[in-house]
Amino acid sequence: MDSILSATSDLSGLVNPFAAPVGPGVIVIFGAAGDLTKRKLIPSLYNLAAANLLSDKLAIVGVARADMDRETYRQKVAEDMQKYATGAVDPQIADFLLKRVYYLSGTFEKADTFARLATLLATVDREQGTRGNYLYYLSTAPNYFAPIVAQLGALGLTRETEGSWRRVIVEKPFGTDLESARVLNRELREELREDQIYRIDHYLGKETVQNIMVFRFGNGMFEPIWNRRYIDNVQITVAESIGVEGRGGYYDGAGALRDMIPNHLLQLLTLVAMEPPTSFEAEAVREEKAKVLRAISPMTPEKVLMNAVRGQYAEGYVVGQAVPAYRNEERVPRGSNTDTFAAMRLSVDNWRWADVPFYLRTGKRMAKRVSEIAIQFRRPPQLLFRNTPVDHLSRNVLLIRVQPDEGIMLRFGAKIPGPSVRMGNVAMEFKYKDAFGQTLTTGYETLIYDCIKGDPTLYQRADMVEMGWAIMNPILEVWKALPARNFPNYAAGTWGPDESEEMLKRDGRTWRRIED
Repeated sequence: MDSILSATSDLSGLVNPFAAPVGPGVIVIFGAAGDLTKRKLIPSLYNLAAANLLSDKLAIVGVARADMDRETYRQKVAEDMQKYATGAVDPQIADFLLKRVYYLSGTFEKADTFARLATLLATVDREQGTRGNYLYYLSTAPNYFAPIVAQLGALGLTRETEGSWRRVIVEKPFGTDLESARVLNRELREELREDQIYRIDHYLGKETVQNIMVFRFGNGMFEPIWNRRYIDNVQITVAESIGVEGRGGYYDGAGALRDMIPNHLLQLLTLVAMEPPTSFEAEAVREEKAKVLRAISPMTPEKVLMNAVRGQYAEGYVVGQAVPAYRNEERVPRGSNTDTFAAMRLSVDNWRWADVPFYLRTGKRMAKRVSEIAIQFRRPPQLLFRNTPVDHLSRNVLLIRVQPDEGIMLRFGAKIPGPSVRMGNVAMEFKYKDAFGQTLTTGYETLIYDCIKGDPTLYQRADMVEMGWAIMNPILEVWKALPARNFPNYAAGTWGPDESEEMLKRDGRTWRRIED
């Protein structure tokens, strides 16, 4: 693989000098003909191969309904690799992967599919030397998660014997409410141990998200002020400028809150709010994140009405282009009451964060695509400036930008040159691409690498998933009992409904203006 690595340039930034290639194994992708596989999983595996992080005793087995033979599927993978790669595709690396690709056509409901899979895996073990190590990636509709695991278990394909490992990656959505999440956890644990289940959240594969812990705990200047004495509020925004893009059938049964907040946004919140773990070992980190979820105050129905806002976009303009209302999107019922925007105020009731509100918002068809965490600090006293032209002191803001331009920025006040004391806001900014060069990734590379390696640090435990839904359940119940009567209530290309701004105004605050 050394020659393969030296042949690539734009992906070499993935190489960690302290990271070693993973050991032998088979990655079995259920839903191998689907969108996630071609757009994210295949490009991620290519990037890992380019970074010299895959074993030469690795194989990929695609399982899907589509009627194809192995050569046809290999050709499809080759085409998808070219189309969706994050950079130029090196023929040597592509060939390295394609030689290790297998395919099985079958439906997930039939036991025969899994019997043939068992036979194929035995063949792959012999041909590729994969030693019976299997990673099952469930890139399927959620209703297949438990049945697939049950079928694998019935044939002993989840049982670890003679030093082999067996792991399962489960994509979101992991349940649609607290009860469904509990049921799914219970069904999976009928065939798997908890340490074999990897509940994936691709946001945790982004470099800036992983950097939050290093930023906080590896720099002596930030952790001492990371508490209620200095921080006024925290704002987490995950905004999308796109609509449902043909996924109206799925999205209308989910909505913005279910789709984004129990996983992505709560994960970002826990990384910001967690206490220093005793080490970077998986359980130490995950336990501190779980403590944050346990400390979030449950909402009563009265608090839901004050501290949670939902919205649905009307027609409007995004980047100067006219776009239809949600109810006019493909596969969306014309009278749909599904939320395409959700915002809320959460409280973490512990010593560090008492009285510091955490504001979360997410939405479709918003003014721009951006994911960020804004740490807003308390204002200093105005007394020193009472006899100057400075009549207002702005809050200092630490901005952690997750996407699209990953980086960290600190905004603070500085004197404007001149004879009088006047202040202006300035910024110190760090961008990953400027400091470390452009590393083109999908966000899945680290997560797949960690799962093969057996490191669950960036994955959710069962209790964390259930706690996340427990936090959301009161909101879902109130919204179900009181259907929205004012939808649509924000124009496409804006930052959501007026009620979202009013929620913060009641606290004497406003959402950060996202212009940069």
